[in-house]
Amino acid sequence: MSGTHRLVEKLTPRQRQIMLIAAEGLSNKEIARRLNISEGTVKIHLHQIYRHLGISKRTALTAIVHGDRAD
Repeated sequence: MSGTHRLVEKLTPRQRQIMLIAAEGLSNKEIARRLNISEGTVKIHLHQIYRHLGISKRTALTAIVHGDRAD
């Protein structure tokens, strides 16, 4: 998991924030409301997060977040 942890550290603070909120199970619309940004901006951030981490699903993102928290 240390390789994944290093990749997460390279995300921007906003990307890490969105990653953590998405892992709570919130929809893009709910994330946008919480952060006072557009839903499109959330989608762009998530796409960049997925690409950077080499994943394609929110479930993988959730597993990464919960795995890192367990360390």
